Amino acid sequence: MSSTTNPSTQHTSTIGSIGTPSRRNTELGLLVFAVVIPVFAYANVGLAINDEVPAGLLSYGLGLGLLAGVGHLVVRKFAPYADPLLLPLATLLNGLGLVAIWRLDQSELLQDIGQAGTAAPRQLLYTAMGIALFIVVLIFLKDHRALQRYTYISMVGALFLLLLPLVPGLGQNIYGAKIWISVAGFSIQPGEFAKIVLAVFFAGYLMVKRDALALASRRFMGLYLPRGRDLGPILVVWAMSILILVFETDLGTSLLFFGMFVIMLYVATERTSWIVFGLLMSAVGAVGVASFEPHIQQRVDAWLDPMREYTLSRQGVGGHSEQAMQALWAFGSGGTLGTGWGQGHSELIRFAANSDFILATFGEELGLAGVMALLLLYALIVERGVRTALAARDPFGKLLAIGLSGAFALQVFVVAGGVMGLIPLTGMTMPFLAYGGSSVIANWALIGILLRISDTARRPAPSPAPNPDAEMTQVVRPS
Repeated sequence: MSSTTNPSTQHTSTIGSIGTPSRRNTELGLLVFAVVIPVFAYANVGLAINDEVPAGLLSYGLGLGLLAGVGHLVVRKFAPYADPLLLPLATLLNGLGLVAIWRLDQSELLQDIGQAGTAAPRQLLYTAMGIALFIVVLIFLKDHRALQRYTYISMVGALFLLLLPLVPGLGQNIYGAKIWISVAGFSIQPGEFAKIVLAVFFAGYLMVKRDALALASRRFMGLYLPRGRDLGPILVVWAMSILILVFETDLGTSLLFFGMFVIMLYVATERTSWIVFGLLMSAVGAVGVASFEPHIQQRVDAWLDPMREYTLSRQGVGGHSEQAMQALWAFGSGGTLGTGWGQGHSELIRFAANSDFILATFGEELGLAGVMALLLLYALIVERGVRTALAARDPFGKLLAIGLSGAFALQVFVVAGGVMGLIPLTGMTMPFLAYGGSSVIANWALIGILLRISDTARRPAPSPAPNPDAEMTQVVRPS
């Protein structure tokens, strides 16, 4: 007898898992466009205002390109499977915001009253600080699930940040809102960072309590009503948002925090009733506070009749806000395609031109088409965040990603809606576009956390260990 080997059993064919492409080269190509587009916009502004290419064009392009390049290298090294669109989208919006702020810096009107000339360099510094924090997040936050260990510490930290503006000698009351603190000559808005910390707390809390919150006692008019004892968390968050509205007179932050919690609660429980309760409680709280808080009443009056407020303010016999009407005129002047970069007059909005009302600058100089393009860029960031939440492999990552995306979307909505006259003005800043260090730094950190979650979600699973039973076998045949 001789032993022979059956060729059909010499090798076992196994199909290994096909790794997800990293898409880093795609990100690099998109980053090139994200830098080139603002550079062309910068040149257009200079040609429109001074009939020559700006002297700082090269330094601006190199600076923005260097910051974007460093961010890309860090993502390539520490988050190779992260979403390839988030970094280019944030870079493009940040770059266009820098161009619009520099364009307003060139306004002779704002320079005469001492409100222009230095905003763009400071915003570029804030951008560098934001990308530095973005890099720190990617390097040191190696797994987003580590944040779950700090659920209740995050709650304490968020409350501390929200209460800072109320500390005597530290908080600042600027244009009726107490949402800033002064540190070493810089104005900081702690609420911008509190939204990220609160998202961590909400995600950790809802991951543990979602089953209890999803239980319903009875059905009424097609809605599953929650049990009475489960209303506690939403009542606490609602009360906190009302206290912010009362003591800090900050409508935007109040709407942002409560709205983010309701969105995460709905995603965690899949109960439509929470959305209904959230909307009703928001309406009751807003109407109740507006009935006795003068600052909120003024914003509502300016929203209901902006022309009256403008006229009274110009005549010096009343009125508290003429910017709302000026913003509507700016949008009307822009029309469909806009007046062109540097050829509008949004500097007439004065102190709020480069912060609260910077969207009006884009509306006048880029028109409806430009505003729709900007809103589409914001929508893409939110869409990529939601896609990251859907792809996340753990419930904490899903809730954190949807919370951060929801907070970002709500901030865009309340700012754009206020400037366009859809809702009362809130005093918040447009993410990445508007002048303000706290906003740009906090939103770069938000993008960093979303990239970390997406890297974990898209990273291919490790290959399975070899199976000893699948090894080559020998078959002995009779000779």
